[in-house]
Amino acid sequence: MFKKFVLLFLLIPLFLSAQVNFRQFFADSTLRIDYYHIGDAAQEMITIDQYYLQPYWSGSLQHLIDPFDNGKYYIQVFDSVTKQVIFSRGFNSYFGEYQTTSQAKKGIKRTYHESALIPFPKVPVVFRLFARDRQNKLNLIFEQTIDLQKIQISKENRAAGAIVFKSHYSGDPHKKADIVFLSEGYTVKDSLKFKNDLQRYTRVLLNKEPFKSYQGKINIYGVFKPSAESFCDEPTHEKFRNTLLNCTFNSMGSYRYLLTEDNRTMQDLASAVPHDAIIIMVNQQRYGGGGIYNFYMDFTTDNLYSENVFIHEFGHSFAGLADEYYASSTAYDEFYPPGVEPTEPNITRLLDPQNLKWKKLVEPGTPIPTPWRKQEFDQLQIDYQKKRQRLNQEIAELNKTKADSALLAAKKKEADDLAKAFNQKVDEILHKDQYSGKVGAFEGAGYLSTGMYRPMLDCVMFRNGDKPFCQVCAQRIREVIEFLSE
Repeated sequence: MFKKFVLLFLLIPLFLSAQVNFRQFFADSTLRIDYYHIGDAAQEMITIDQYYLQPYWSGSLQHLIDPFDNGKYYIQVFDSVTKQVIFSRGFNSYFGEYQTTSQAKKGIKRTYHESALIPFPKVPVVFRLFARDRQNKLNLIFEQTIDLQKIQISKENRAAGAIVFKSHYSGDPHKKADIVFLSEGYTVKDSLKFKNDLQRYTRVLLNKEPFKSYQGKINIYGVFKPSAESFCDEPTHEKFRNTLLNCTFNSMGSYRYLLTEDNRTMQDLASAVPHDAIIIMVNQQRYGGGGIYNFYMDFTTDNLYSENVFIHEFGHSFAGLADEYYASSTAYDEFYPPGVEPTEPNITRLLDPQNLKWKKLVEPGTPIPTPWRKQEFDQLQIDYQKKRQRLNQEIAELNKTKADSALLAAKKKEADDLAKAFNQKVDEILHKDQYSGKVGAFEGAGYLSTGMYRPMLDCVMFRNGDKPFCQVCAQRIREVIEFLSE
């Protein structure tokens, strides 16, 4: 295993980072570094797989140093001669999530494929990968000198055969936040549906603040390549499909968690266009999705809550926002260590109430922590989760036994009706509270009922339904768009 070295540099404040002369160090294309991430909860290591030349660099030519101090992992690229940091980026990964599971804590090692996308260097560079420890300190886990004269770089068109759509185009990718929708579970016969779904979810995103106010700084593409079969894998329903990106429910053992481990194919398809953010659009009716910061997100298109799930998961993947809910089951085992302030901008341990990370948005006189009808909400959640779990099990069993379609449809409707009734009752609790609509520090967030706090009572990151982003989440989204588009 690699010895971990404590990272000694301080991350530079937002948008005050030293300017890097892009043209001095980089060509206007992308070096994709594919690698394997291997380990368990206690150990991790990196091995290089392959280097690829991709024709587009979509990122800003001005902002090359990441200012957000967010993500479990950090990439840094150094000029090998001057030792200057010339590029950095924070991100999360599937492996990082696996490390928080009970299997990983038992020492069961797994291997995940990942990619680092950096501007194509003109000079020899040092590529470094850092990981946060349980105290959120960054430690070096991998270092590689990259001299383009001494390594083999694949220049093949990895997106050959893909069809590209421009769903919303505002201009130069270097000055825009570039978003790509990838097709999953769409057959040749589903090509028109993909185009219609792309247009629909483009509208959903651009009608949601703060994206709505930044339409002129956003490009949205769709990339279509057919799957052999429609939909995606549903292991608990004993349904498995041959699809392009191999998305599957029950990721890490969570019933509704939908992810793919086929990073290579995903990156190949996305390389068809300039992109800062990847969205996998899954042709599927069942409720589900997932989002990993600066990695990718996916969601199903045809569920009652698909639009809400899409926006929620994009908050994770695009802006590094944390889940603010705490009562639903997850695959994680102690995702946030006690006594350690999370890096995400929208949750806090409140270790220092006088210096709340979003204190500039709090009105004078608002108590910190902020009281709310938590006990009433918690009991409502407990009752709902019990009923929902029972219905999920019944639906899974009906699918396994290939039960009558009318019976299955009735059971799904019962689940939808239960969710609607639950959300109506929660609306009554949250929207009649004396601090409704105000920024404070409300206990219950980040999968923890106690000891973790969220900025506002309600937010798209807190629960399902047509909710706005809270003020703190919206502020971070604006900062990310501005970072990518200047």
